[in-house]
Amino acid sequence: MQSSPFLPAGLLGLLASLTFADVRQEMLRADEFGKNAPGLLTRNEVRSYWASGDSRLVYRVNTGTNEHQFIQVDLASGMKSPAFDHERLARALGKAAGRAITQANIPIEPLEITADSATFRFRAFGKSWCYTSADQQVSPDATLPTGASLLAPEAVMRGSRDNGDATELSIENGTPGEIEIFWLDGAGNRKSYGKLAAGQTSVQQTYSGHVWLMTDANGTPLAGVKAPDTPSIARVTQRVKAAPTPKENLSPDGKWRAIIVANDVVIEPTAGGNSVTLSHDGSEADSYSRPLHWSPDSKKLVAFRVKNVKPRQIHIVQSSPPDQVQPKLKTLDYPKPGDAISQPMPHLFDVQNQREIVMADTLYQNPWEISELAWANDSSEFSFVYNQRGHQVMRIIGIRADSGSARTIFEDTTKTFIDYSQKFFLHRIPATREILWASERDGYNHLYLVDEVSGEIKNPVTKGDWNVREVMEVDDAKRQLLLKVVGVSGQDPYHAHFVRVNFDGTGFTRLTTGDGSHRIEFSPTRKYFMDTWSRVDQPQVVELHQADNGRRVCEIERAEDSGLVKAGWSRPERFVAKGRDGKTDIYGIIIRPTHFDPTRKYPVVEDIYAGPHDQFVPKSYFPWSGKNAMAEQGFIIVSIDGMGTNWRSKAFHDVCWKNLADAGFPDRIAWIKAAAATRPWMDLTRVGIYGGSAGGQNALAGLLHHGDFYKVGVADCGCHDNRMDKIWWNEAWMGWPVDESYARNSNITHVAKLTGKLLLIVGEMDTNVDPASTAQVVNALENANKDFEFLPIMNSNHGAAETPYGKRRRAEFLVRNLQTPVARN
Repeated sequence: MQSSPFLPAGLLGLLASLTFADVRQEMLRADEFGKNAPGLLTRNEVRSYWASGDSRLVYRVNTGTNEHQFIQVDLASGMKSPAFDHERLARALGKAAGRAITQANIPIEPLEITADSATFRFRAFGKSWCYTSADQQVSPDATLPTGASLLAPEAVMRGSRDNGDATELSIENGTPGEIEIFWLDGAGNRKSYGKLAAGQTSVQQTYSGHVWLMTDANGTPLAGVKAPDTPSIARVTQRVKAAPTPKENLSPDGKWRAIIVANDVVIEPTAGGNSVTLSHDGSEADSYSRPLHWSPDSKKLVAFRVKNVKPRQIHIVQSSPPDQVQPKLKTLDYPKPGDAISQPMPHLFDVQNQREIVMADTLYQNPWEISELAWANDSSEFSFVYNQRGHQVMRIIGIRADSGSARTIFEDTTKTFIDYSQKFFLHRIPATREILWASERDGYNHLYLVDEVSGEIKNPVTKGDWNVREVMEVDDAKRQLLLKVVGVSGQDPYHAHFVRVNFDGTGFTRLTTGDGSHRIEFSPTRKYFMDTWSRVDQPQVVELHQADNGRRVCEIERAEDSGLVKAGWSRPERFVAKGRDGKTDIYGIIIRPTHFDPTRKYPVVEDIYAGPHDQFVPKSYFPWSGKNAMAEQGFIIVSIDGMGTNWRSKAFHDVCWKNLADAGFPDRIAWIKAAAATRPWMDLTRVGIYGGSAGGQNALAGLLHHGDFYKVGVADCGCHDNRMDKIWWNEAWMGWPVDESYARNSNITHVAKLTGKLLLIVGEMDTNVDPASTAQVVNALENANKDFEFLPIMNSNHGAAETPYGKRRRAEFLVRNLQTPVARN
């Protein structure tokens, strides 16, 4: 029986309610599955413990729920064996501590080992213990295992800005009173993790780089700690005092102190006497400011004069503050593309003759930023990096100290953009007056060794059809680099690998080879490193390598996910297809629901984010994500990196230039069609798309420009018009000055093209993307007499669709418009 468009309203309502009840049920089931998924993995958590001198390695690996083993590695042969007799140690520790302990769950952390593995020191049950393998006895030990370094509270107030791997931090209260433990987010905001009585220990599951703060019972900060890579102890006994700060702006010879007084540069003799005003043109509108840079011989000083530019402000009304009845107004400084900027400019002063040396500024008249200022060792010249507004010129400029004359030491230019926010790297080698510099001048991001005196390239350090992703270490003494690279492996070009290379380009050594994306961790003496790699379709593998040549000593562990697979889960599928040009490989993944039936046809939904600053398809293994949760609604979820995203070639990246509306859609659509050609369960008559932030802009652009393919879309917190969003991100890809390309790429310009089903979501308190950007789309759609749905979420900041309410409404919208409206069993 065919369905009728004239079904009674009551029946339509019943079908819809069944569908939405099913959405809620599936979301609850997916959330529960997602919470349990990591626990179904085994041998995926490896914690290493090195004996002194790197003479021996012991590691702990999870073997089941709350179960683990300790294994030692013979570094000569790579052979593995139990680190100790688990049953005897469990019995001995249980007897000494008065606890029942099983050999599968010996609760020791952290662990220290003597070179001969004869003695183990560890913490358990809030106390220190010593285990000797000779007599297999456990006894109390007064020596604390190595702990995390406590910091002064002032040193951690900026909050958690690094986010490494999962680890464990034991916080011990060694004070006579109660303390409170706080985790600090990226803005320095506190979240309490409870109070801790004197003598007690609290174990926090955290991530390396995350910041914790401990206060006394009155709220007075006592100490902070930044979680190390390995499980550690932080024992708080008293308030940690901040290290004394050196007196600011002292000349190298100690005779002068440079300060800013009434907007001008002033120097004071440290031995007493009259101060000297070096500048006389500072004002409220154009004032001098820190930092101040002394020459090594103390005869010259560089200061920056900064225009006082009143930034654009945006005003956000919080309609429903949780602490009061009346709305609140929040005002933010929020410069947008094309706005005036402060443009700090350097000025050179002769301290001996108490005068300014006028500098020739023709090489740096229009800066977005001037940075990396440094003096030559002989004080003859200082140099800095000039990033011209519009990001098409990046120049290292040298200024003569005696005359103020300027020269171009080195520069990069382009007709599109220089990716300064992601690929900038400069390292000076003062002793030889050389510079290591990153550039895409040959079409890929590589390093060059530059002679600072002549400005000539001495040699490329790296070269080839691949990119330097990050400079991990620079060793000036050895003239050697450790690099993270992508595209060098002959594998997926986004896989991160590690290489070592000399400054002159010789000695190129690949340290990692496994077919996946890698991260490494060196042993304390750096003789060895642990290499952890994985792919979305390969659980993590941990290997031990020699650090000098990358030779593999042994495979440490290989994670096992059979428990997940038995529960119905399947690994994401990697897929590669040609892009719009018929030549370039485009990479993506396909995610299926746990209840997948290959005989059915499923709607295809793309989770999109095409921001040019990075690439976004996951490359490392994950047991669960938001993509999996969305697939549970009966969708095939795809994620693709199309042209215009980062970390392929410069030409691949340049597709985004003044062209953000493109978002790689010609590549994405070709990829999805190629995937569906051999997967009959992908129904391309029902294709949806969703994304947030830049992905919100992309999702709506997909409906507007490719409505014949994408039929349903959810756009969350989108920067729909690049003139409305933050200055740095949009000028980086759309250029300066603001020209017609901004209007051409705006979703608002094209709303009349809308034919599909659209849900717009925005957070009322979005401080990342001006929420007026979404409101202006709403206005334009209303003026164009278009049907759509609009969901503002009160009290929500950026990423409103990721709130519980936003997730549900997004899922319901996609189900309602892409699925047959009947409940599943």
